[in-house]
Parts: sequence; C-alpha cells; structure tokens
Amino acid sequence: MDDFIFLLTDNEAKYKQIYQQLKALILQGTLAMNESLPSIRKMAETLQVSRNTTLTAYEQLVAEGYIRGEGRKGYFVNALEQVFLQEQPQPVLSQPQRDTSPLLVDFLAGAVDQQHFPIKTWRQMANQILQESPCYQYGEMFGESSLKEQLAQYLLQARGVYTNSENIIIGSSTQQMLLYLGFLLKDNFSSILLEDPGYNGAREAFQLHNFGIEVLPVHEAGAQLDVLNNCLARLLYVTPSHHFPYGASMSIQQRQTLIRWAQKMNGYILEDDYDGEFRYTQQPFPALASIDPSRVIYLGTFSKSFLPGVRISYMVLPNDLVQPYKIKFTHFEQNASTLHQRTMARFMAQGEWTRHIKRMRLTYKQKMQHLVQELQQQFGEQVTILGEQSGLYVLVKVKPSLSEQQLIQQAESHGVRVYPTSPFFLRQASVEPMLQLGFSKLTMEEITLGVHLLKKAW
Repeated sequence: MDDFIFLLTDNEAKYKQIYQQLKALILQGTLAMNESLPSIRKMAETLQVSRNTTLTAYEQLVAEGYIRGEGRKGYFVNALEQVFLQEQPQPVLSQPQRDTSPLLVDFLAGAVDQQHFPIKTWRQMANQILQESPCYQYGEMFGESSLKEQLAQYLLQARGVYTNSENIIIGSSTQQMLLYLGFLLKDNFSSILLEDPGYNGAREAFQLHNFGIEVLPVHEAGAQLDVLNNCLARLLYVTPSHHFPYGASMSIQQRQTLIRWAQKMNGYILEDDYDGEFRYTQQPFPALASIDPSRVIYLGTFSKSFLPGVRISYMVLPNDLVQPYKIKFTHFEQNASTLHQRTMARFMAQGEWTRHIKRMRLTYKQKMQHLVQELQQQFGEQVTILGEQSGLYVLVKVKPSLSEQQLIQQAESHGVRVYPTSPFFLRQASVEPMLQLGFSKLTMEEITLGVHLLKKAW
C-alpha cells in the first residue's frame, strides 16, 4: 500500500496511534502478507509527524512480529496464523486508549490565567452590549467600526503603528486571516518564505493554497537573514517580536533589513505579532509595520493576551491592498462575533484593556521566573531553557538520551503533560529533544509540582 491517511489526535502519543492503526489493518487482513509499508520518510510526511515518531511505531510492530525490516528494501507485513486473526478482538479506531495515569499538571501553552481574568467586568459590559440593537443583526462585514477605532488608537500607542480604521480587518483567528490573505495574494505571488522552525498553522494555510514554500532558518539567537539574498519568494511570514517557538526578538537592525528586502523585492512582510504584549525584560518592541506600513501586513490576536474563546483577531492592510481585499470578500459574512467585538470595543474604550495587559504582564512574569527557577533548581545543567524573556511558555532542551516522544511519554506516566516542538520544524531538525512548557494557566503550586514530577519522570 503506497499511502495512509490516519486521524491523529492530541489525546495519545502519535507513535502509539500509528502503531495501533497499522496493527489493526494487519489483523483485519487489509494489509496482506509480504505487502510493503510506506518508507519512514514518506509516512512521516503524509501524517505530518517527525520521522522519529514513525520509526518508533515501526520498531514496535517489528518487535511484536507484525512486520519485518529488510535492509534497504523497507518494511513488509509478516504472515500470521488465521486462527490468531479470528480470535483477535477488533480495536475501536475512533477511540484510541489513553494512558490511565491521572493528569496532575498540564503545561499547555494555548491557555490564559483564569484566576486573574476580569470576568465580572467583561460580563457586565457584555450584558450592556446585549441591550443594543446591533447585537441582533449580523454586524459589519469587515469588523465593527467601534472596535477598529479602538484598535487604531491602541496600535499607535502600544506598537507604534499609525493606521486608520479603514485599513483594519477583523476576523476570528490568525490562521483564518492567513487563509483569506492567501486568496488575495496568490494571483501575484507564487511562493512564500516561512520561518523554520515556525508556526505550523501558517504553513498549513499557505500549503492549502499551493504556495511554493521557501524557508528562513531560525536558530536560538535569531533568524539567518542572509538567506534573503538568494530567495525567489517576495512574501515573508515572520514573528519578529517573539519568534515562534524560540522566543527570540529581532533587533532594529534586523527589522530594517527585512523592510529593505521587501522594498527591493516589491513584496510584503506578514508580521504576526501574536505575543507582542508580554515582554518581561524590556518594553515591547515597535512593530515592523511602524517602520514601513506600505510593505507590512500586520496581524494581531486577542487569543493569547485576552481569551481564546472570544475568537477575535485582526490585521492591518497596506493602503494598496485595502480595496482589492474588500472587493474580493465583499460577499463573505463576518465570522467573528458581533457581541464580542462590541464588548471588546467598550472594554478598550473604558481603559480596562490597558489595565488588564499591565496586570497580566506582571502575573505572567512572576510565573515565568518561578518556572525557570524551579527548572534550574531541579535539573541544573541537564536542561537548557530558551525564551524566558517573553511570551507564555518556555522551551526546554533536555540532555538525557531520550527522544522527544519518550520524554513526553515518561512525563505523562507521572501525570504531567508537556508538548513537542518537532511539528514546528520544516527542514531543519533539533539536535537535542526540545519541549514546550506553557505556564499561563497554572498556579505557582502547580508549576512547582509539575517540575518536581518531571524530575522524577526524566
């Protein structure tokens, strides 16, 4: 069989899901004796997982006798006794078994601090907005004008971006915005430069449009900008204020280099400023769009800084893209909640947004420092910590000779969930296993417990 498409979930280690699905196909007879399996590389590319993940699944099947490896020829299905096939219970593929260990600490990055969330104020304002008639209509096509006016003021004050409400487009998520931009740009641009490693949601959006993908290598110290001299793409997607996932920030000199490149190429930079508010060592850097708004499409979201469930993101378009965008999408309905947009506009107008950001910046800074301190105390030189200057997570490079999946599995067996970084790499590969530990939703006590359990696990 040349190819497989499996539904992989986040509920269980991916290598285990691949192993279970292949085993089921063999037991059912769908994969016949001596039939070849896809190569490790091809299986990994098809399922969008790392090669180590696929290799681990194959090795487990070899160990149990379901398949065999034949040197450079590949992997093949072994013969099984028919009575064994009949006695074997059929697995339920849609409900993979989970580790039965109780989950005690979840280092999830995509969450916010519930304890400090201004729920009372937000509820009061939402109730007030519900009394107004616009909430009982579909709302403005490209976003509520009240919110766009507040965003124009905020972006000037906090990010140095001078714009007006006409250039601002509201949507439900950054990835949704990127999908729409793909429709707008692909007639004039056939390829795009993406950070490697980088946000895999952006990669998926542009691959869906069949953009050619070139890579901008990023290391712990920052982006390798000399690549720009030899690339063909005239579009570039970057996270300059807080690189995803390394956490590095671009200097003003690097930002100017990017702008000069965009001007020379007559192209655009897509600036994803998703974590720009949470910088703990200095003030947040001015956005790329503040240097040359004619060459930068600025993308922001309330998901990390406020609440993922609100589903509000926004972008600032250069002047020459505003009308083409509105013409192309003039018959498409707005997909961000009118109620949430208007509530956020009032939240910002009454100064609650600024107070919220200041409060959360201090809260998250304390959590970040506590997590780093606990990791250093428990692991010492056995781990390297990256990205502690900003954002809502840290990256941890672990020196024991275990794979990424093994580290995740060991942690899960001790009641702790940590997250891989391998999905963020496109062509580069991390030499040492590197895990993502989010801290935003955890209490200080949970952070302490989680690190102590990781110490036992690893």
